[in-house]
Amino acid sequence: MLEQLMGLIKDHSQDAIVNNPAIPNDQNDSAMETILGAITGGLQQQAQGNGIASVMGLLGGQGGASGSTSLMSNPIVANIAQQAVSSLMQKFGIGNSAASNIVSQVLPGVISSVISKTNDPNDSSLNIQDFVGAFSDGKLDMNDISNIAGKLMGGGGQQGQAGGLGGLLGGLFK
Repeated sequence: MLEQLMGLIKDHSQDAIVNNPAIPNDQNDSAMETILGAITGGLQQQAQGNGIASVMGLLGGQGGASGSTSLMSNPIVANIAQQAVSSLMQKFGIGNSAASNIVSQVLPGVISSVISKTNDPNDSSLNIQDFVGAFSDGKLDMNDISNIAGKLMGGGGQQGQAGGLGGLLGGLFK
């Protein structure tokens, strides 16, 4: 999963990081790793803070993902952005404006790609199970996740009763 996330970050970082004079070329990978750390840390923090349903909602496309502006207003994404900006400023000695510009160019594209991949039944490169397993530290079992997915997607918490994406998610977690 981390390799796939890093690949998405690299895909979305050409202008923001690679072609950015504020980040020395020999530090491009480190800047991308900093963003990866903010994404994984932010999702893990949310999941472990009893917010696994929020993470699943975001990755399931229910978190205001209909554009980069609305995606950045999602509280989880906003927290990740704040962490990434702070880390970039600290690690590379750049100002808030430069760091914010990098994050606003990279993060929405990466998160949108993750959402797209986790919701595409024909793309198995990333799935919600991987994220939930990685970020919940084993505190939830698959039945708990299926029940959360069912509630989140309108199935009342009963496996097999949710239609659409909820039904699909319920089927994934059996």
